[in-house]
Amino acid sequence: MPVNLTRNAIAMMNSGDVNSKPLVQVVDIKLIGNSQERYRFLLSDSESTQHAMLATQLNEQVRTGRVKKGSIIQLIDYICSTVQNRRIIVVLNMETIIPEYEIIGNPKLLMGSEPEANKSMPNNNLFEPSTRSTNNRYSAPAPANKAQSFQPTIQPAYQPPPNYKIQGPIMKNEAPARIIPIAALNPYQGRWAIKARVTAKGDLRRYNNARGDGKVFSFDLLDSDGGEIRVTCFNAVVDRFYNVIEVGKVYLISKGSLKPAQKNFNHLKNEWEIFLESNSTVELCPDEDGSIPRQQFSFRPITEIESAENNSILDVIGIVISVNPSVPILRKNGMETQRRILNLKDVSGKSVELTLWGDFCNKEGQKLQEMVDSGLFPVLAVKAGKVNDFNGKSIGTISSTQLFIDPDCPEAQGLRAWFESGGRNTASISISKEIMPGGSKNEIRKTLTQIKDEGLGRSDKPDWVTAKATVVFIKTDSFCYTACPLMIGDRQCNKKVTQSGNKRWLCDRCNQEFEECDYRYLLQVQIQDHTGLTWVTAFQEAGEEILGCSAKEMYLLKYELQDDTRFGEIIRGRLFHQYLFRLKIKEELYGDEQRVKITVVKVDKVNYSAESRYLLDMVTKNLPNRKQF
Repeated sequence: MPVNLTRNAIAMMNSGDVNSKPLVQVVDIKLIGNSQERYRFLLSDSESTQHAMLATQLNEQVRTGRVKKGSIIQLIDYICSTVQNRRIIVVLNMETIIPEYEIIGNPKLLMGSEPEANKSMPNNNLFEPSTRSTNNRYSAPAPANKAQSFQPTIQPAYQPPPNYKIQGPIMKNEAPARIIPIAALNPYQGRWAIKARVTAKGDLRRYNNARGDGKVFSFDLLDSDGGEIRVTCFNAVVDRFYNVIEVGKVYLISKGSLKPAQKNFNHLKNEWEIFLESNSTVELCPDEDGSIPRQQFSFRPITEIESAENNSILDVIGIVISVNPSVPILRKNGMETQRRILNLKDVSGKSVELTLWGDFCNKEGQKLQEMVDSGLFPVLAVKAGKVNDFNGKSIGTISSTQLFIDPDCPEAQGLRAWFESGGRNTASISISKEIMPGGSKNEIRKTLTQIKDEGLGRSDKPDWVTAKATVVFIKTDSFCYTACPLMIGDRQCNKKVTQSGNKRWLCDRCNQEFEECDYRYLLQVQIQDHTGLTWVTAFQEAGEEILGCSAKEMYLLKYELQDDTRFGEIIRGRLFHQYLFRLKIKEELYGDEQRVKITVVKVDKVNYSAESRYLLDMVTKNLPNRKQF
């Protein structure tokens, strides 16, 4: 595809233009300077060339190969100065448009860019008709009518002060940074500014590490081109901007640094993240900008969530068909929170459970329950929900999740029309639970012998099965471990910790010390059914369900109070109880040996009424079809 460089760009910059942001080509690059690395370009507009000096903050673009001989670039910030009687362009900021391209045209060095002693032209005004040729090269007379096409917009020639050489800051451009799309941001740019709407704002969080205490918060931005990026502030910068930033408002942001996005905590589709600093600016744009949407979604049909990876972040939209009451839940760190479960369905014929946590239960959750109880079935859009594959696939809220009830978007309107025209009465299959009498969610029943005989767990992915079995033995020599209680994002660390010399607990992952640790179950349990027995490992929640008390209580009984009698009574009292075990079966490497590990991910007491219906259904399905019956 042919490239059209900005016509007369070299002449215009020589005459003082600093606003046209021309498209030019780099026809040569030379490394100059001894004490400091400097690059000199030879720039072309396809007809004329001119020498240019690259500001040192842009050297990285040459070193990394982003700019090379033949590159098509756009000059963003620049000036043209007289240095040692030569006119030279100083490039302060630029963007690479095409990294490699063949040399365009047959450009010649612009007369007037050489030292005064070498000039042969009687007239110093480059834009007089007598200095131009008919082919637009500035070496011979040219028609006057063409010379006037851009003359009225040319600024007076820039003349630096006499002490130019000792004025280092002359290289710094104090003009406002140009607004660029979020998608164009990269760490190699000099000055930039973005105009975007705040779509989400995180809570103010405090942290403690080896460098001391601190605070942090983040917010997400969306611009008119659909680009998204997360902005993070620490400590003193938090004090400047936390109360300034409001969700839904548009801001002009500049002078931040870009670093790789931490994908463990940042779900936005951008490889970079902005960190605001002490010199950063955040200016509110009071006039509403209709070109910037209030939110951007990438909805996935519920049927596709069934194949989504565990812990992946996605957007989903559906009709709320049921809402459960909010219930208190004790978190792993000992703090109490709220949980509320609701169900969504869409036109794919599938439904999914959505678990609301914390404040979502009392805000949007309470409103949704009131609407459903009154006979209304609202459309709910979930921005940044987290996939959970425990007992089938479900969606859960995290700190960056946003809920939109009856949003004004085409997807919501289409879903509402489908629901009102018959979708209300359409049956849906839950990807979170299987509608089957006595059956649990996505249940695949196996006996303990079948697990071994069928070679479960030996494929690339783990196998998930449910087994009805009885607890026959529990190991008590190492039933729990000391765990890190600190939170990483919205999750507890849970890494095993050790006690240091000062009797404080040390976590290698968090690199922090603390007075008290947490205690988490690591139970080795032998279970048995009518076909055989096997060993399984039960972690925290499953261990609490089996033993009926917390790991900390059991630890205190055994090691602090040394009440072996009470400890033994609890263990013996939990033997020979029958449960439905949800098992994860996966082959793992122990040293040089491959072993199949069976982990208990959920324990349910047997509901004998539901179990009877399940067995009766199984008998009915397997009963021969005989006419005499």
